[in-house]
Amino acid sequence: MLSKNYKHHDHLLDTCRRRKGSAFKTFLYCAGLVPLALGLALLVYCLAVVVKARRDTPGIIQAALAAEKITLTPADLPRKRVDQLLKVEDPGFLEHKGVDLKTPGAGITTITQALVKIFYFAEFKPGFAKLRQTLIARYALDRLVSKQDQLTLFLSYAYLGNCKGAPMRGFTAAAQCYYNKKFHRLKDDEYLSLVALLIAPDTFSPVANPQANKDRVERIKKLLSGEYVPSGLMDVYYGPLDPYTQTALAPASYFPSLYEN
Repeated sequence: MLSKNYKHHDHLLDTCRRRKGSAFKTFLYCAGLVPLALGLALLVYCLAVVVKARRDTPGIIQAALAAEKITLTPADLPRKRVDQLLKVEDPGFLEHKGVDLKTPGAGITTITQALVKIFYFAEFKPGFAKLRQTLIARYALDRLVSKQDQLTLFLSYAYLGNCKGAPMRGFTAAAQCYYNKKFHRLKDDEYLSLVALLIAPDTFSPVANPQANKDRVERIKKLLSGEYVPSGLMDVYYGPLDPYTQTALAPASYFPSLYEN
């Protein structure tokens, strides 16, 4: 009788072990499906973003390039000034395909991505929007819009800070408001002071923060002359900044470690 009880007990233990083993295997199987499902969902999202952007882009860009909205084209600038703008804002612009995470001094936002932020977002919030911005830049805007047209749009729509209480869009409006001049009459340093705004328009405003703007212009000159060479992708300030200027910048845009000896 005792032997039978032991056998019955052993049978129950074996059954429990098998059930536990089966449940554990089921758990592992389901756990493996979770990342697969998330990956598929992300893929579907990315495809939907690209398909919609490619469908919408022709209409968006056609409207943006309307004659009355374009105040400046690359042909209106001396080649030197076009080169200066690209060297600072997007050094790989003519070669990359909308996204550039390799070129030293490029930062993480190309001219193409900046245009996506302007034309495809009612409100841009850092985070997941960056993925959408990157997808549109890489697979829609850069594929469907020439570099010449992209640069034309940037010259006419780039945000260049607040001047006299109004947001400045484009270099023509900024030249008139900041310097009371037509764009083509700007002196070299005045032009570079507008280029200096692009990285952080309010921080480097020639009106609100003239010394910060002047200092950045001097750094840009060193970059253009080859005296300063960016040390990495995120080296967009060309040297350490004072604590006051640092606090005025967007989070995760300035990395002091780049400038440590």
